[in-house]
Amino acid sequence: MKLIRGGKVVNANHTAHYEVLIVGEKIEALIDPKSDTLKSVESWDCEIIDASGKYVIPGGVDSHVHLQLPMSDEAISSDTFESGTQAAAWGGTTTVIDFAGQIKGTAVPDAIESRLAEAAGQCAIDYSFHLSVGDVNKQSLVDIRSTVEAGITSYKLFMAYPDAWYSDDGQILQVMQLASETGAMIMMHAENGIAIDVLREQAISQGKLGSVWHGRTRPPELEGEATHRAIQLAIVAGAPLYIVHLSSLNALKEVSRARDEGRNVFAETCPQYLYLTLEKHLDQPGIDGLRHICSPPLRPSKDKHQDNLWMGLRTDDLSVVATDHCPFCDAEKLLGVEDFRETPNGLGVIEHRMDLLFQGVLTGEITLQRWVELCSTTPARLFGLQGRKGIIAPGADADIVIFNPETEHVLGASSHHMALDHSIWEGIKVQGQSESVISRGSFVIRNRNFVGRAGHGKFLHRSLPEPLR
Repeated sequence: MKLIRGGKVVNANHTAHYEVLIVGEKIEALIDPKSDTLKSVESWDCEIIDASGKYVIPGGVDSHVHLQLPMSDEAISSDTFESGTQAAAWGGTTTVIDFAGQIKGTAVPDAIESRLAEAAGQCAIDYSFHLSVGDVNKQSLVDIRSTVEAGITSYKLFMAYPDAWYSDDGQILQVMQLASETGAMIMMHAENGIAIDVLREQAISQGKLGSVWHGRTRPPELEGEATHRAIQLAIVAGAPLYIVHLSSLNALKEVSRARDEGRNVFAETCPQYLYLTLEKHLDQPGIDGLRHICSPPLRPSKDKHQDNLWMGLRTDDLSVVATDHCPFCDAEKLLGVEDFRETPNGLGVIEHRMDLLFQGVLTGEITLQRWVELCSTTPARLFGLQGRKGIIAPGADADIVIFNPETEHVLGASSHHMALDHSIWEGIKVQGQSESVISRGSFVIRNRNFVGRAGHGKFLHRSLPEPLR
């Protein structure tokens, strides 16, 4: 047994001083420090954990990560399931949801079995998978239906990447209709990939090869258009819809309109879209710009995308902050030094999500409880982990972070734990840090020391999403 004493418990709907009793892998009770019950508990053989002056928060749920993902024959995302889940834990995240990818010409069951085998025995924290659908056909539609029983209750589709992951509107509609029948969540990469490819070809033909053209050929208007189209298809199918890595005001307006109409439409954004910009970060020569290539791209500051994303987080038009963590070392990023299209898309973020978003609490962009809601509680509810993850309450898994709001530290490659030889966050000073991290009752990080192990993390069979409207 463990008793966390002296801290302020922060849930999405309530904040108060409680002592947290952990028995085995579960939270047994929240005890008022002044109650007679605490006197009885003190007589038990409990390990006492002092959290005085700290926040006691539910472990983070990062619902969008890509660990050891092959982007091409020459580029595989640099964090393995082992290194990536350890880095997540260092940053206060205790659950990650990755993807099992069914590429064209492959079968859904094979994709899931392969991904499960890759992760087995490697993860330091609990994990699950979404299904990325890259080949919609009669057999795959049959196979997708059965994934709900296997605990995979969300399907990701792509309006981008023709000749790779792209699905046309008819294929998307069919999978959405299936989700409507099963109760699963549809996740959508919403960019107009057909139009984007035309712009990319035109840029290259004009000798526009640098990293900034990755952003300029993926304009926010094409994210907004695709988001609108995805919402209309979901309405026709009667399926819930979750827009991943929303980056622009254009797309946010479409989500806001749908939510105002009472639609089951949700969206996430990512720290990179809240803090980094096209002008300052992507529009740099050589490796400095290439390091910042991701899709959707970083947006220009002049159009106030970031201000509006923060407003979306306050108003719940944006429901989640995830990372889209997909890191590549400099050698892989340099594959695009002569043609931005050859650069693997993705950034290293998994370790810094909780700290970066906490800066929004300090500056008054969001409240303390909203921070927990965005990073832990809502992703758990949307992806079938409600009551188990994202909350400090009796019966929930004992996934708990002791967070010191006063600790100041500087982000950078020399101090991070991601398997990455650079940092897009280099030199950024932040306040607040996860001091100790508990996963299902066991320490993974203790007083800023890693004490966990590969294989502690369990695969999570997820239930159907909890309706939020």
